Amino acid sequence: QVQLVESGGGLVQVGGSLRLSCAASGRTFSRYAMGWFRQAPGKEREFVSTINWSGTNTYYADSVKGRFTISRGNADNTVFLQMNSLKAEDTAVYYCAANGRSWPKVHGYEYDYWGQGTQVTVSS
Repeated sequence: QVQLVESGGGLVQVGGSLRLSCAASGRTFSRYAMGWFRQAPGKEREFVSTINWSGTNTYYADSVKGRFTISRGNADNTVFLQMNSLKAEDTAVYYCAANGRSWPKVHGYEYDYWGQGTQVTVSS
């Protein structure tokens, strides 16, 4: 069992940066690949990024590639999403999720555990 809690969301201007954190409970955190998803109002949830269990491999949606960076610290059970050059269209609730299957996985149904989400609002 893995419990996930996101933090770090907020209001930022276009071009600004935010760093999201996801704290995981459970001693088996290092066995899970982790992902970030987001859902904007009236839109479907979409994949943002994923990182494998060891942190050596990452994968990004085209819409965030070059602007966002995912990382993890297995020693303290945390995964991060550094978001730079933010755009208005990045506004959404951001969720972290844990995947106990193979990597990479880009569909929400392939993830086993989810956090409650953190709101990111980018104002123009």
